[in-house]
Amino acid sequence: MKLSEAKAQFISSWGAFGTHWGINRTMAQIHALLLVCPEPITQDEIMEELNISRGNVNMNTRDLVDWGLVERVIIPGERKEYFAAEKDIWKVATQIIRERKKRELDPMLKLLSQLEKIDGDKKDAETKQFIDTVAGIRKFGGQADKMLEVMIKADESWFLGSLLKFFK
Repeated sequence: MKLSEAKAQFISSWGAFGTHWGINRTMAQIHALLLVCPEPITQDEIMEELNISRGNVNMNTRDLVDWGLVERVIIPGERKEYFAAEKDIWKVATQIIRERKKRELDPMLKLLSQLEKIDGDKKDAETKQFIDTVAGIRKFGGQADKMLEVMIKADESWFLGSLLKFFK
């Protein structure tokens, strides 16, 4: 397989995978392109490589910067904005986890805590069932939250070593 074919397949596949971790296909494809580029590239280069509009590139690079996966790079003497992706996959994975936790798990845990505090007769079967269900989900979410925090704070070698011990 030639480099150009492998690169195209990687970008396409990463785009499909991205939809599973909470971002749109185009955003993931831009991220993939920036991952495999050895040097920062401009919006024009992204547009040309992926055959997408300037607005689409602008919106998605802004979102990638917000996610902490891409940074704007200033090149002295250049007027154009350049973009580069974090290349360390461990950092990429932990940043994605951090963002998904912030955008999805944290608001869910906050809502569940509020829902547990309903008014009503705690002995009533329906009220008790509701509170027990919400409390169980909140407890599970809290455990997931703790696990994700450990993973985010861990370094790669410690985490992988601990994971291998777990499976032995």
